[in-house]
Amino acid sequence: MIKDIYRILTREFEDLNSDWWPADSAFERVVGAILVQQTRWESVEKVLAVLKKRGLLTPKAMSSVSLEELEELVRPVGFYRQKARYLKGVASYFSANPEKATFSLPADRLRREMLSLDGIGKETADAILLYAADKPKFVVDAYATRMLGCLGVKGGYEQIQEKFGRALGEDLHAYKRYHAFIVEHGKRYCNRKKCGECAVARYMAGENV
Repeated sequence: MIKDIYRILTREFEDLNSDWWPADSAFERVVGAILVQQTRWESVEKVLAVLKKRGLLTPKAMSSVSLEELEELVRPVGFYRQKARYLKGVASYFSANPEKATFSLPADRLRREMLSLDGIGKETADAILLYAADKPKFVVDAYATRMLGCLGVKGGYEQIQEKFGRALGEDLHAYKRYHAFIVEHGKRYCNRKKCGECAVARYMAGENV
């Protein structure tokens, strides 16, 4: 089923760039992964632009700025006090642990490292692994959970992740494309409740799509 859905989404969104998360550095993607928690990506883009203009998208610069100033800069994404504190902690971590060496760690160890940081849960850690460290790890976000629920795929976070791991193997490009497709599918159909136009729903109904 997972491969069938990948085929369907690939056909529908084949023109979508799999590197849909533009960034000038891996650290910028780490920052984005934290900022996007419980908010829209459009708001995150605006905050990232401000942080970039202020020269704060490096571990050293972000760890040096005052917490109060950082709170004001990230205010538009909501939960700004918590997120500013999380960002300061992550920036301090990467100041002490250079990105190249950190992202070269084996995936399981890197995931444990990320999960040990305040404010980073499973979804955020896996987004960092996939997009910042280029590790083949599926991100079970809200869009994926909703779509898989419609497909009748059951299980907890790790169980779902394992299903995708078995289906996709070590194909990093496929992980990124699949996740990008699911996000676009969710925005286009699920958010707008356009189930009647959804190819995934037609597939579940037994139609040849």
